[in-house]
Amino acid sequence: MTAESDEPKRRDDGVLAGVNVALGVTGSIAAVKTVELAHELRREGASVRAVMTESATGIVHPWALEFATEHDVVTEITGSVEHVALCGRDEWADVLLVAPSTANTVGKMASAVDDSTVTTCATTALGTGLPVVVAPAMHEPMYDHPGVLDAIETLESWGVSFVDPRVEEGKAKIATEEAIVLSTARAAGRQPLAGEHVVVTSGATSEPVDPVRVLTNRSSGKTGRALARALYVAGATVTLVHPDGDVPYADVVTVETASEMTDAVLNVAGEADALVSVAAISDYTVASADEKIRSGRENLTLELEPTRKLIDTVRDAHPDLPIVGFKAETSGDDAAMVEQARETLERADLAFVVANDANVMGADETRALLVHAEGYAAFTGSKAALGREVAAALAEVLA
Repeated sequence: MTAESDEPKRRDDGVLAGVNVALGVTGSIAAVKTVELAHELRREGASVRAVMTESATGIVHPWALEFATEHDVVTEITGSVEHVALCGRDEWADVLLVAPSTANTVGKMASAVDDSTVTTCATTALGTGLPVVVAPAMHEPMYDHPGVLDAIETLESWGVSFVDPRVEEGKAKIATEEAIVLSTARAAGRQPLAGEHVVVTSGATSEPVDPVRVLTNRSSGKTGRALARALYVAGATVTLVHPDGDVPYADVVTVETASEMTDAVLNVAGEADALVSVAAISDYTVASADEKIRSGRENLTLELEPTRKLIDTVRDAHPDLPIVGFKAETSGDDAAMVEQARETLERADLAFVVANDANVMGADETRALLVHAEGYAAFTGSKAALGREVAAALAEVLA
């Protein structure tokens, strides 16, 4: 039996909680990554059953995926009609994930050729309307083949979701586990924000004092990224304005200062359906020295100037845009946090405000108050779960 230390720690509030995933594995060398992928799917709450092609079993032994999923692995279609039991109408799976998928499998899926366990499951799933997600992995020239591109276009027209590969070193490498898990959750969910474009700000801005030093704060950006993930899973197109680089679930605009963040949001807000301002934006800036300020024992005075309030600036430019604000306080008193949140809500005509204590910065868990015009609700849990609460509340606003 599996050792306890090897078991994925299943999250009851994961993005795949309660979802049954049929994992189709084909004969790409990227199949070596599927054991950890199965673990990650389960960590996010999914139950997983694997289906392997004959060529895949030459790369990864079925026992490895049996270990990772704690279910028998389908390696052939027998009189038990495994493809129907997994992917037929009203049967086990909520979503079919083909990861990795070879060029061969992509082409066969688009042509209704079902001569392997995985393509037979795919034909069944497509015929029953089961969500299908495909994560291709192959050499780059194969991915660029006109027939493969046509097959991808055909499958996408049928509603199949593709997780774009990472093109590196002449190879279309399988996407990251995070990208695959989130795309699977998005495909399997209700998508109440489908068709909506939401801009999210996240993280701490930094104001340069000189080429070496900055003024900043302790925000880690975890809440903003968790919210962007939740919005993506709920079906939204997400633009994430933050200082931390690319993520697989959003179009990213990278900024450093408060002014850059405000300008970036203004540039995209005109095409957005909502703004969620999570970032801990600097309230003050300073004239930056061109050269490093030399250390010494003399006192140094910095003259601080207030920055523009992002939500007020965006509200002036876009009077009808739904905006969700975040408000961090240090009092630790709910009544005081609600009062401050209401002041911001009324001043900038916000949809609602999420108020929390500043001591949660950098932590994975949080406690927050969702403050609306008519009242407020308290939330305690992970920042990932808070992201889903805020996404659900925003969906109600936009509906």
